[in-house]
Amino acid sequence: MKFPVIILVVEISFLGHSCFRIKGKNTILLTDPFAEEIGFSFPKTTADIITVSHQHHDHNNAAAVMGTIRRSAPFVVAGPGEYEIAGVFIYGIPSFHDAEEGAQRGGNTIYVINMDGVRLAHLGDLGHKLSDRQLEEVNGVDVLMIPVGGNYTLSAAEAVAVIGQVEPKVVIPMHYKMPGVNIDIAPVEDFVKEVGLEAIKKEEKLVIYADRLPEERQIVILNARNQNSAS
Repeated sequence: MKFPVIILVVEISFLGHSCFRIKGKNTILLTDPFAEEIGFSFPKTTADIITVSHQHHDHNNAAAVMGTIRRSAPFVVAGPGEYEIAGVFIYGIPSFHDAEEGAQRGGNTIYVINMDGVRLAHLGDLGHKLSDRQLEEVNGVDVLMIPVGGNYTLSAAEAVAVIGQVEPKVVIPMHYKMPGVNIDIAPVEDFVKEVGLEAIKKEEKLVIYADRLPEERQIVILNARNQNSAS
């Protein structure tokens, strides 16, 4: 008797700033939806789950996200803890928005997301290198979404240091200067230079197969799906 082969695939697209749409077999998860005050409008989109790293307007616009045929309204995860929603396991890790234990900008939640055999981490607006305990909790991450724009988060050089701590298979930069963004942060080119890439190749989306993860680390820069300036 032959059994069907189940291929586990996770598809990642970038909506801009720190917002990713992560689609698995039966679940869509959205990270850090932003408000149009950052300089461009948030696109119409759906999700079963939303993660919010902290309560700043460029990361917590959960009200703009519609539900799916499976869930009338998204389940919002907005802080540290362990969660299991629709077969997705999420672990929220407390951290800080700055290098002074939150004295400047408060707290931040790192999310480790286990979806369809792929282990992802979204660092939110992380502002410091990881502690030994935090590093232990993100151990074994396949895909790392990391801020690189500096000023309010990790700089390009600091991001490279954190990548060296985590040692993920795939790195996706986020929270950098984009057309229309009115926040004073550095462009992704600064990060590209810091990691030693010779050229920028942007992808429309990233498809990750749980059984075919890259052997060598990859840096993937995604085109944002929404680049229309807010009116």
